[in-house]
Order: sequence, then structure tokens, then C-alpha cells
Amino acid sequence: MLGMGVPEIGLILVVALLLFGPEKLPELAKQAAGFVRTVRRMADNAKNDLGREMGEDFSDLNLRDLDPREIVRRNFLDDDTTPAATKETRILRPGERPPFDSEAT
Repeated sequence: MLGMGVPEIGLILVVALLLFGPEKLPELAKQAAGFVRTVRRMADNAKNDLGREMGEDFSDLNLRDLDPREIVRRNFLDDDTTPAATKETRILRPGERPPFDSEAT
């Protein structure tokens, strides 16, 4: 969770206990949980509205596919989904001309 382990979470709980005291801590935890629920509900509503506005053509669209990091990972990094033809490279011999694609220029 956000790169935090058990020691970090424990330290946060101890500091919160010292700052707010044991009598206010349950109420603050309840307010924090309500805030998280509200934010999740708002995100789900925004996602549903976006899907409804875009129409059925984009109904199978996953929002993670639009993440630039995911696009780079999927298209440029070497993984098993890359076709074998694009993986193999051949070193040109001296004097050999590289392949030329007239449609690409």
C-alpha cells in the first residue's frame, strides 16, 4: 500500500494516538473511512459517466490501457507479447545496404 510496510503504518498509528488521544482516534478513523468511501463512489460515478458518454463503441475500453506507462510497457519494452519478427535483429555486413521501405519515408 503506497510503498508502506508494517513498521511505517505502526509508526503512523502511534503518532496519531499521541496527537489525538485514544478517545478521538475511533471517530477520526470513521471519518477517514467515510472519506475514502466517498472518493471511491465519486470515481466510480465518473467512470460510469465517461463510459455512458463515449457510447457502446468504447464499452470494452479499459482506462488502464490509456496510461502512458502501460503503453510504453506494452509497445516498447521486451516482453512475451512482442511478435518474434520484431525481436530478431541482424547485424549488417560491411558494405551491405540496410533495407529500404519507400512507403515509410
